[in-house]
Amino acid sequence: MGQARDVMDRLMTAMDTKDREALAGCYAAGAVIQTPDQGEVSGREAIANYFFHFWEAMPDVRYEQLATHEAGNVVIVEGFVVGTNTGPLSLPTGGTLPPTGRRVRVRSCDVAKVEAGLISTHHAYFDQLELLGQLGLLPELSKQ
Repeated sequence: MGQARDVMDRLMTAMDTKDREALAGCYAAGAVIQTPDQGEVSGREAIANYFFHFWEAMPDVRYEQLATHEAGNVVIVEGFVVGTNTGPLSLPTGGTLPPTGRRVRVRSCDVAKVEAGLISTHHAYFDQLELLGQLGLLPELSKQ
């Protein structure tokens, strides 16, 4: 196992334990994460805040890893984000959605580049429509 996978394993552990400091410590000071819901988030503190908002919205959130791949200084983790929405969910527009009480299981893929033992770039992929649908926030389609 190489350095990239070691760093991603630390990140996943920090996410599972909701350890904000350990999570921030996985990222370089000028790291950038690209997300489907917030776009580009820059800097380790802003990245930690991004994940913290998910922890507030789904305190029981966890990541079910299906596969991890490593090539040089790049690591890819595939899996599912699983949790129950019992807290307000932050929106990209700055507003929040009230908790739905619904459980979600959304496919996810993370691609991270590691330099000098820290994540420098991270691309997090998940289907926003799948998340909103599982939260019950999409209109029902009429069946005709």
